[in-house]
Amino acid sequence: MSDAVLTVKGLNVRFRQDGAETHAVRDVGFHVNKGETVAIVGESGSGKSVTALSTVDLLPGSAHVDGSITYLDQQMVGASEKLLRKVRGNDISFIFQEPMTSLNPLHTLERQLSESLELHQGLTGDKARKRILELLHEVGINDPESRLGAYPHQLSGGQRQRVMIAMALANGPHLLIADEPTTALDVTIQAQILELLAALKTREQLSMLFITHDLTIVRKIADRVCVMKDGEIVETGPTAEIFDAPKHAYTKMLLEAESTGRPNPVPEGAQTVAETDKLKIWFPIQTGLLKRTTGYVKAVNAATLSVRQGETVGIVGESGSGKTTLALAIMRLIASEGPIVFMGRDIQGLKGRAMRPLRADMQIVFQDPFGSLSPRMTVEEIIAEGLTIHSSGSRDERRAQVAEIMAEVGLDPGTMDRYPHEFSGGQRQRIAIARAMILRPKLVVLDEPTSALDMTVQVQIVELLRALQSKYGLAYLFISHDLKVVRALSHKVMVMKQGDVVEAGDADAIFDAPQTDYTRALMAAAFDVRATDHAQT
Repeated sequence: MSDAVLTVKGLNVRFRQDGAETHAVRDVGFHVNKGETVAIVGESGSGKSVTALSTVDLLPGSAHVDGSITYLDQQMVGASEKLLRKVRGNDISFIFQEPMTSLNPLHTLERQLSESLELHQGLTGDKARKRILELLHEVGINDPESRLGAYPHQLSGGQRQRVMIAMALANGPHLLIADEPTTALDVTIQAQILELLAALKTREQLSMLFITHDLTIVRKIADRVCVMKDGEIVETGPTAEIFDAPKHAYTKMLLEAESTGRPNPVPEGAQTVAETDKLKIWFPIQTGLLKRTTGYVKAVNAATLSVRQGETVGIVGESGSGKTTLALAIMRLIASEGPIVFMGRDIQGLKGRAMRPLRADMQIVFQDPFGSLSPRMTVEEIIAEGLTIHSSGSRDERRAQVAEIMAEVGLDPGTMDRYPHEFSGGQRQRIAIARAMILRPKLVVLDEPTSALDMTVQVQIVELLRALQSKYGLAYLFISHDLKVVRALSHKVMVMKQGDVVEAGDADAIFDAPQTDYTRALMAAAFDVRATDHAQT
């Protein structure tokens, strides 16, 4: 313990609001030694992030913290604001899950990085710019000089996360706290970020507290693991020991929570639900007062696919490859060129009124259920919205249908009068699935429906989707960067890169014997979490 950079003992965190008290963290204790990476793992709501934020008092005013948190023998619980300001961002730095919510969309990268350097080191002007360029180079931003004037929205997800790492390293911290830093990233970018963090840890002699729900990452990056459940650490120990011989039932459950198996076979003679032939989606670049077209953003080039009843086509590739754009075009939500045949009918030229009767047969489930569910509508209103538009039944009939579909997706029909915020992430995704399924569609687009969920909940959602597909003969277009989930759910796979289909075919053939370097790199990143050479951010 003499080498400990951070020591936590008997930590309790309670939130008090409207007369009620929630005990979020209970008697938590652990330590992080110099040069060591400690991972805190557990499902959403287990207390991981609350524990991390407690270290430098970043919790809201409703939080009551007691216990001991010492950073290099300095007590942080009840510390003065002066000490906390000195430690925050200087000695202890954070990397958060979603850089777009942490970076100011109105400020350039140079301005955002220089603010920290000026505040903590007094660097301005040329000295600050020189240090910023060094930092951007360290974290692998190519041609950093050209990026100084860029805004966050002009960068890819991987580039934004690298900028966040640069900001965290700006003042030479001793401890880096990474809170789900790779969850929203493609597998290849995830591998690059993990390799970067490992290299920086060695070079800068950093200590790291790594928070995640993805145990695959933990095995590669952590020296020790703390497993949290319901605000308590239920098991802790060296990483190899936790993975090879877990003692607690909850740890065993987490380790076993992986989407496995294969989808049910496609029924013989299954009808083709949707197909495209060399579909092209180019967005014109218009400039000047006359809006002349000077070029095109080539989002999708010559994409050909077909999906039958009871079949899932997995569409994979990095962000910006055209996956979602292709699916939206098939649903006639964005313009495209080339035939789109739905249930034997070319729907490419159909206008709004002609398309409306077909909308009930094509539905979509989005990545973030909280963002796609109206917070002002009850669950009944959300699920029944399609029925209200496409059917003429009475309110009581619609309510009965909502109760039926809620039971089918594993939700209590008695909760239909509640609002989305009263449900967990997994339950909200079930609500989104119920909303899509209540119309008994022929085609369902699943756009990253499991990426924001804990591993155990992912398994439940995959099993639910399989069961619904078998029961109703649904055709799925499944978009995801999680190739383990794709393999568990898909009959066929299409691999996309920068708008091109680089490989397509039977799922087992794609996974077992990929034909292109790009597909092989995706597989290596997904199943081995190794760095890849093909995709530099």
